[in-house]
Amino acid sequence: MRSFRPNKVPDLEFKEAIKKPFRIKCVQIHEPFMVETMEGTLQGKAGDWLMVGVNGEMYPIDQDIFRKTYDLCI
Repeated sequence: MRSFRPNKVPDLEFKEAIKKPFRIKCVQIHEPFMVETMEGTLQGKAGDWLMVGVNGEMYPIDQDIFRKTYDLCI
């Protein structure tokens, strides 16, 4: 079984893909919080975003990652 580690990109023939533009629900939480995810209970920091995915799953996203990855719909 192959094992992959963070920040060590394996020497494989990667393809490029663009994430589909699904609209999802999100809200910025201004206090520390916890959320039950598919991977277990995760903690969000004050200022992080609570996301609701396309299948109703919830997860926190760091505010810096949110700014780099998402644009709010107006």
